[in-house]
Amino acid sequence: MVAESVKDVIARVVARGPAEPEKPKPPETAKLLPDRHPTPDFFVADILHWAVKDDRSSMEHPIFALSKTPDRKVRNYEHNGITVTVTPPVIGRANIWDKDVLIYAVSQLVEAANQGRSLSRTVHLKAYDLLVATNRHAGGQNYERLKTSLERLAGTRIKTNIATNGRRIDQGFGLIDNWTIERAPSGTMTAVKITLNEWLFNAVLAREVLTLSRDYFRLDGGLERRLYELARKHCGHQPQMGHQHGTATQKEWFNGPPETLQSSRETHRQRQYPAGLLARIHPDQGPDDVSHQGHHRPIENLSAD
Repeated sequence: MVAESVKDVIARVVARGPAEPEKPKPPETAKLLPDRHPTPDFFVADILHWAVKDDRSSMEHPIFALSKTPDRKVRNYEHNGITVTVTPPVIGRANIWDKDVLIYAVSQLVEAANQGRSLSRTVHLKAYDLLVATNRHAGGQNYERLKTSLERLAGTRIKTNIATNGRRIDQGFGLIDNWTIERAPSGTMTAVKITLNEWLFNAVLAREVLTLSRDYFRLDGGLERRLYELARKHCGHQPQMGHQHGTATQKEWFNGPPETLQSSRETHRQRQYPAGLLARIHPDQGPDDVSHQGHHRPIENLSAD
């Protein structure tokens, strides 16, 4: 094959005319990966302003121990066809201070629902925020106590037929399904992840909750906290009471539903219980939202037993 001369190459290029400029390539559009988790597997408890909420069923029925002394006894409760059996773990039944974890989680979920956010049974929260919100010192010991609370909540088993979200079925469950603690390299607890049982989560979805005063977390005694719960749950539904000089008498306050005593008596001797209950009613101290017809029913802030 005869090689093409330089003259012939030049002539051919000239005949073709000037080369067309290359068209700039359109910029490549960034491709987003598919949203693999449109609904998060957990709810982040990061709401700063929220009202304290508690589920009605645990306010009504005796689920939590009122003392910090380990209670390993199986408890059975029955009233108006509702049954509750509480079986504690070896370390003892979850107590009413452990319940602060649930109150905090429920409060965050209810406020999130009010804001239209997606909810999940698994709640991711900061340990520091939980301690501060529930009026506890944010020191090392309280972080470890929080871990023990989670162990008791997960280990305490409930068997009941209490209806939630319109469904009444016999079921058994732990007060929480499971828990996870995240720690910094230094070992400091940073975050906690808990999965609520379906029974409590259904109560949140159905808004079967009541608002508590933030001063609830300032009540030190277990019986005082329990009395506050019962008063908050029942006082708004009681018949009209008589009042003397704008203040209800002790007898009138005590004239609540019969299950009030049964729900709170725990291991107190029956003969001593009414006197102990009345001794804790004080006209000037305690959360200020336990009322009937505008008259307060505060509870004195006494030390735990």
